[in-house]
Amino acid sequence: MRKTVLRAAALSALLLLIGGGTAIALRLQAGNLVIVTDGGFSPTTLPKHEFAPINLHGYGKITTADGSNPPILEQIVLWFDKHGSIETRGLPVCTQAKLAATTTSQARKLCPGAIVGTGFGEAVVNFPEQAPIPASSPITIFNGPKVDGNPSVLAHAHLTVPGPTTFVVPIVVQEVHDGRYGFKTVAEIPKIAGGAGTPVYGRLSIGKTWKYKGRTLSYANASCPDGRLQAKGQFRFKDGTFLQGTLSKPCTGKN
Repeated sequence: MRKTVLRAAALSALLLLIGGGTAIALRLQAGNLVIVTDGGFSPTTLPKHEFAPINLHGYGKITTADGSNPPILEQIVLWFDKHGSIETRGLPVCTQAKLAATTTSQARKLCPGAIVGTGFGEAVVNFPEQAPIPASSPITIFNGPKVDGNPSVLAHAHLTVPGPTTFVVPIVVQEVHDGRYGFKTVAEIPKIAGGAGTPVYGRLSIGKTWKYKGRTLSYANASCPDGRLQAKGQFRFKDGTFLQGTLSKPCTGKN
């Protein structure tokens, strides 16, 4: 099994101007495999020394240089800037048991107060001697039960192709002390269509506010003490390929 490793410092990890030069996305390439990913937050003007509410957004696209099917993505590890925080006090909690075997609309009706993000995912199912079958689903991110004191989320998706299937992926937001990074998440990508499905695109928006004991709280928060917020992504594939890249976004700190 071939194993290709790409580090963030490698020359093939490039910052590209996409969309007429208005957005900066990270392009990672290892051999034939290409990942383009970008993310950001709003507002970008934040206090220097205390946290303020933000909304997060991001996307990732997996392709190949020659147009062939990419290898199957098995794990995504994301590292987040230490100048951020997650708040869950007073936020309703949803569970895997509630979300099992639900469609998107059913899941959202069962745990409406626990929704902290939404998005969309696409995959391609490749069965032998058949044309590729596109599959897609809305994604819903629910506040989940704490795990060893850490916040968690449940990522829910429901595919109807090639057959009705519900996926509920638990993801723990781990607090870490690793240089620039203060939080880490590990998402194990479930097998799609018995392993015949390949994830090719996903986007997410994270953000929620609510009232708790007379105060307005926000799920995602950040400060801007030094003019930037940074994230790191690591992507592992079934064929052994590993890609890693760092994305830094500017912010303006105010006193």
